[in-house]
Amino acid sequence: MSDSTHHYHGDVVNMHGGQGNQGIVHHHAPAPALTPEQALAAVRELAEALRTQLPDADREALDEGLAGLDEAAAGPERRRTLLAIAGIAATVGTLGQPLLDSVRAALELLGS
Repeated sequence: MSDSTHHYHGDVVNMHGGQGNQGIVHHHAPAPALTPEQALAAVRELAEALRTQLPDADREALDEGLAGLDEAAAGPERRRTLLAIAGIAATVGTLGQPLLDSVRAALELLGS
């Protein structure tokens, strides 16, 4: 006997007949709004998780970015630091995508 276990993630739709079928209506609750502090904490958390998977040079650059993020109180310095962290995340492809998304969210919340 073979193992035919399947795991589905996402929507599974079966339609039999009918007229005027328009698609799926999702009723998801909106995500809770983050504060800028929460967004920056998420950036730090994801960066820490990513750093262990980076080559030494990239890890050092990320550490410098995180140190700069702690030192940058606000304004243009914090924006530049977040952009530097985003650049590192972008260079590692899909591995860095969660961090890249988190940086984007932080920049939006900070009005940068």
